[in-house]
Amino acid sequence: MIFVSLGTQDKPFKRLLDLLENSSIEDEMIVQAGYTDYESRKMKVLKYIDKPQFDEYLKKADCVICHGGVGTIVSALSFGKKVLVVPRLAKYGEHHNDHQLQIAEAYRQKGYILVMSENDDINEKIKELKTFEPKVFVSNNKEFVQKLKDYIISER
Repeated sequence: MIFVSLGTQDKPFKRLLDLLENSSIEDEMIVQAGYTDYESRKMKVLKYIDKPQFDEYLKKADCVICHGGVGTIVSALSFGKKVLVVPRLAKYGEHHNDHQLQIAEAYRQKGYILVMSENDDINEKIKELKTFEPKVFVSNNKEFVQKLKDYIISER
């Protein structure tokens, strides 16, 4: 099963769903669509799901296709999933700016994810994703929290 997450950004992300709808993918696909209204003949499209259900879909998924939001990427990696990120782009009205490109590139450079660019073929990227061996994700939350605490204490 492929779990697809578009996040909860208040702008639609129909471009990704059109790519998947018109692909040759035969896997079961479950989509958390958020603000994107979409009717599909091949995907189960859900508007919003709560965190426990979201995590359940992540656990069951063989791989994840998602927008370039840090929360979704980190959640998928925390479950040890293979992740293909399709960043939302400002020029299509999918976001206010293109920061998701930078986020996706940073995780790609560390070997955690694959990133789909506008010129890539979705079918080829899915084939690549299925054989992709991501680097084991290591969170730096503890280090970040300690640095933040140290900074707050030093500013007193």
